[in-house]
Amino acid sequence: MSINTIYRDSQCEWVDVEAPTEEDLKFLHERYEINNLLLEDTLDPNHLPKYEEDGNVKFFLLRESTELERKTLNTISDISTKIGIFLINNTIITIHRMKTKSIVQTKKQLSTTQVETTPEKIALMIALLIMKSFDDEAVSLMETMDNIENEIFLKNTNHTNQIRRLYKLKRKSGLNSRVLTISTDAIDKFKLLNLQDSEVVDLKDKHKDVVADFDHLNIQITNLISMFLALSDQKANQVMKVLAIYSVYFLPITFIAGLYGMNFDNMPELRHKYGYYITLGVMAVVVICTFIYARRKQW
Repeated sequence: MSINTIYRDSQCEWVDVEAPTEEDLKFLHERYEINNLLLEDTLDPNHLPKYEEDGNVKFFLLRESTELERKTLNTISDISTKIGIFLINNTIITIHRMKTKSIVQTKKQLSTTQVETTPEKIALMIALLIMKSFDDEAVSLMETMDNIENEIFLKNTNHTNQIRRLYKLKRKSGLNSRVLTISTDAIDKFKLLNLQDSEVVDLKDKHKDVVADFDHLNIQITNLISMFLALSDQKANQVMKVLAIYSVYFLPITFIAGLYGMNFDNMPELRHKYGYYITLGVMAVVVICTFIYARRKQW
């Protein structure tokens, strides 16, 4: 069985379940009388954050940001993993499908302290670390965006892959924002627990800070994409401008060449001794005059 007792004292027992099986959930249902519907919610990889009560069971379903790099960014499970927290009297039960930083770090904090704790405080510690995981992700995405911005505007590197990186960045940031927005209700429900107001306020403030960070990040990414597209259009216009100017240079001389390429018998210039050189000279004068005119117009 993957059920482990991580912490136990006279006031609290912490039971952790990693990658639960059907037998594990059946045991939890029989041992702690947890509703099967709540246990099934912990198996859904894309379940949204929420809070529920069933008798004396308080159930928090939160999502923690992960460092896994997924090729596709379509669902919230691509950027986060869920953690189910059950509070039953003096017992806290956590269920998750993979190893998470919040569980590992909370376990370390409890092993270094000598003060007895409560299930509510352990749940609060886990929630704070979950919010910190999104804070770290926001910092990482911001650094990535800054690197892309430097490559686009300062280093003048090849831009072929930049739009893909920006799109991936936008998708990732948007999914994180969605998770955090939906988590608001569950975070607010911590006020129902036996905790000090200052502790709950710290959690809410941390949540608001992370939400604000991702809102700012979404705006910055959108602006950067717009600037990138504008810069690409500007470069394309510059190329077309150069081509158009060269077309202006050669249009008159092409006309002259086409004129004297017509097959008419009565064209005395064709029999002139210096006709060829005079025609080349006229072409050169036309090109030079066109160049001077374009420079004066700052084309």
